[in-house]
Amino acid sequence: MKPTIRSRPEDFTVEEIQLFPLDGEGAHTYLWIEKRQCTSDEVWKALAAELDLPQREIGYAGRKDRHAVTRQWFSIPASHEARLDSMAEPEGWKILERVGHRQRLRVGQLAGNRFRLTVRGVGERELHTAEERLRRIRDKGLPNRYGRQRFGRDGRNAERGLEILRQDRLRGDRRRAWLMVSALQSEVFNRVLERRPAPFWELLPGDLAWSHRNETLLPVDDPSPVAEKAANFELSPTGPMFGTKMRRPAGEVAALEAAVMEEMGIGRPGRLPLPRGLRLYGERRPLRIAVDELAWRAGEDHLLELDFRLPAGAYATVLLDEVFPGGYDEAVRAPRGETP
Repeated sequence: MKPTIRSRPEDFTVEEIQLFPLDGEGAHTYLWIEKRQCTSDEVWKALAAELDLPQREIGYAGRKDRHAVTRQWFSIPASHEARLDSMAEPEGWKILERVGHRQRLRVGQLAGNRFRLTVRGVGERELHTAEERLRRIRDKGLPNRYGRQRFGRDGRNAERGLEILRQDRLRGDRRRAWLMVSALQSEVFNRVLERRPAPFWELLPGDLAWSHRNETLLPVDDPSPVAEKAANFELSPTGPMFGTKMRRPAGEVAALEAAVMEEMGIGRPGRLPLPRGLRLYGERRPLRIAVDELAWRAGEDHLLELDFRLPAGAYATVLLDEVFPGGYDEAVRAPRGETP
């Protein structure tokens, strides 16, 4: 017996957490949509076709999993809302609520996601390990690693991003090129995180620490005076999302990040070979995140139910990877390339 997720769509539920309150009226109508066994892009395209609008006129904050029950906001021009009244009931999704707002919803405009997961086939040994790891995650946080969804169906998006960086100028679909290069950034971040000495959340000389209280960066020359703040989850080390304006660390942290980039064939952080037409500013990303409202319950028939909230850009599958170090099965394999 091995822990298994996605045995049925209801075992993996996701609800988007809004970044801002809605005005109640305005030039755009926000649609609170529940979908089951379909992707966010499928809903996006269906709305555009039904309303006879270019897809760019339909807004949403982030992609949600296909093999799940998910709820998220989409925005449409308010001038086209009336057409929804005569729309045939779509397959796989439904509109739960409509609310007016002054601006279109854009990618990334979400505070995070709330998850409720049911893991089946959790034996006594796996349950004991899972509960130990859940308590540690609650106290010390979750590695802010990018999940496998980030790297495409075949896992080769980072390689494609490197090929794009080696071009003299940007060719083809700019959005796709940016996605491939962002996957390369994510791979660099993950490798840096993997090479940090354990425990990964401790600060090193040269770190740029992330303040969880005010979301600013703090240079760390000597970790000793701020070690307690790291232990208390006030500060966390950061890793690179490389780019021309990314703040660079110092000392051994700078050496670690430079070594990873050179090994991957990217070059040194200060000498990025960007093709003409591609802007890549970069940023620092915390190496760990808090998992809010984390709770779990062991049920009958070897079930483990998990409830938690993650900030935007974090992955539920990363939490599952940490909780079940021996691995787990997916009854229905979720397509790579979708983000939570």
